[in-house]
Amino acid sequence: MQKHFTHIIEFDNPYINPCIYAMWHSDQFAIYGVKNKENVNFLISTSIDGDIVAAGCESLGFKTVRGSSKSRGAVEASMQMISKLKSGECVAITVDGPRGPYHSVKNGVIKLAQKSGAPIVPMIWYSKDKMFFTFPSWDKMTAPIGNAEIVNLYGEPIYVPENLTNEDYADIKLKLKNSLEALQKKAPDVYREAKKNKLWKKQKS
Repeated sequence: MQKHFTHIIEFDNPYINPCIYAMWHSDQFAIYGVKNKENVNFLISTSIDGDIVAAGCESLGFKTVRGSSKSRGAVEASMQMISKLKSGECVAITVDGPRGPYHSVKNGVIKLAQKSGAPIVPMIWYSKDKMFFTFPSWDKMTAPIGNAEIVNLYGEPIYVPENLTNEDYADIKLKLKNSLEALQKKAPDVYREAKKNKLWKKQKS
């Protein structure tokens, strides 16, 4: 994704360092809208598709952590991310990736917050621009295929205590899912207001 395709306006990013930016796999490119790119490490799979995403992220100044869903690769990636968070850097993770189920929060992001002490910051992106495309993939991934105007929305930080029961895990996963869904419902109104106020034109001037 080229830089001139990413006209992204942020709303309510708390800019907590460190934090865990948590998004659906469909919204993975939303990370391009975060301003402190040099302080963000994006977890990306070791697949061929992941190679493409990683190259794009690194070209824009992000750091990347590569990991697989297999146990050894997952443990190594988790340890790297915990180390990054404890050193004061942020990480970004897709909570239903890399293979779904669609919009289902997995345990990984909760464990990462639990072991690092960093809060989870839910995030989504949205656009009604005709150049903003939804791909026919399992995750319904969205991305601009041209010069698009986009909004990034962030939810309230979610703090995870160190000691958790199985019931606590379920409650936090539901809280994160509800936050992401609430942001998606809110996004069209935020986008219309940004369009009305010509925020992208002000951003480009």
